[in-house]
Amino acid sequence: MVLKQPRHNGRGSRDLEANPIFSREPVRVPRYALPAREMDPRTAYQMVHDELMLDGNARLNLATFVTTWAEPQAQRLMAECAAKNMIDKDEYPQTAELELRCVHMLARLWHAPDPRRAVGCSTTGSSEAAMLGGLALKRRWQHRRRAQGRPADRPNLVMGVNVQICWEKFADYFEVEPRYVPLEGDRYHLSPEAAVALCDENTIGVVAILGSTFDGSYEPVADLAARLDDLRERTGLDVPVHVDGASGAMIAPFLDPELEWDFRLPRVASINTSGHKYGLVMPGVGWALWRDAEALPDDLVFDVTYLGGQVPTFALNFSRPGAQVVAQYYNFLRLGFEGYRRVQQTCRDVATRLAGHIAALGPFELVSDGGQAPVFAFRLREEIGGFTVYDVSAALREHGWLVPAYTFPPNRTDLAVLRIVVRNGFSHDLADLLLDDLRRVLPRLRRQTRPCRTPEDAASFAHGAETRRPRRHSDH
Repeated sequence: MVLKQPRHNGRGSRDLEANPIFSREPVRVPRYALPAREMDPRTAYQMVHDELMLDGNARLNLATFVTTWAEPQAQRLMAECAAKNMIDKDEYPQTAELELRCVHMLARLWHAPDPRRAVGCSTTGSSEAAMLGGLALKRRWQHRRRAQGRPADRPNLVMGVNVQICWEKFADYFEVEPRYVPLEGDRYHLSPEAAVALCDENTIGVVAILGSTFDGSYEPVADLAARLDDLRERTGLDVPVHVDGASGAMIAPFLDPELEWDFRLPRVASINTSGHKYGLVMPGVGWALWRDAEALPDDLVFDVTYLGGQVPTFALNFSRPGAQVVAQYYNFLRLGFEGYRRVQQTCRDVATRLAGHIAALGPFELVSDGGQAPVFAFRLREEIGGFTVYDVSAALREHGWLVPAYTFPPNRTDLAVLRIVVRNGFSHDLADLLLDDLRRVLPRLRRQTRPCRTPEDAASFAHGAETRRPRRHSDH
């Protein structure tokens, strides 16, 4: 996000003041300038601690997909590894070994044809991992076009308009034309048929999402792959698929083992996921994997020697913490397949049960029910005119719950919803407390004669569910 200028509220001095009870003597320090002198660490801690009390409670944040609870042992390991730089693989060889083990575990989990030949790396999150997947698609396409003696300056990428905003950033930063498949009717994600219709000789790939940020739904990856296979048979166009599994790639293997979405489909070239979402790690770590070495062009991998040893690296970041990678390995070791299955099943059970109870309240109808990713969206029934989803969101915030309200992307910008993300640590008991508070605010909302909140009043915490306009693509 873009940092804004400091806010001023007319109260005079904007300096920070420390209450004498927290320090040996009163302290006054500038708010937006570096203090001239040092202070007692206890005073500095208390001043920062007190300001942070104004943040929302992370456990009650039902907008974010990011993990907000971890076992004490995982947190202890992260604290022990806080000083380790992930890029220093020669200095921290065992941390690098744990990263490699995680890559191999994910390769097996996602059915790579030969897990020993699958390549991958950790990242700062799924957004960076998605961009690395996109870069590999672009570079492979460029190599193929140049080998054919054809121009390689007009790449495009096909995806649903419901993609997370990192894909729009990728297209803008790396000069790739985005081709968005709009929503239609009750279809809230990519249509394989519409996606294939947008492909041409300049298409570097199609992005399929396993767990849409808008409603938690899986996109039909197998159907998309089959239609792209047919496209190759008919036209010779060979378009690969990248699966953005930021959420679903750590859910489907455990809860939907028969669903074919991963490297079992030969057309899937790469997959990304977020370790700090349903990988159950505190932020931030993501993972990017390619089905084999051929899927990741060599010229995207750089060798670094000045850290000691020979270190190959492919990432947008350089220095980054190793603590989250260690925590990911801890979770894999601690939970195993059955442990992850139980955690994810509990999340799905909470989501589907909560969705059913909300639908039974009367004013709401479900857009999705949490039966894929444990995420669901719900709207107000058409006959409700006295309040909006934005009024509901604001009323729940009074009780500490952060539940985002937003509109869907084109062509369903008429659809305004609330969305709840169920994560590890959000129990049936917490779901019941949320329901209780929702029941408490509904009588007051029903007494309203007109809405009080509009999209302009809504808080900006949709977390990936930002609407965008599909850009027109030129005919080639």
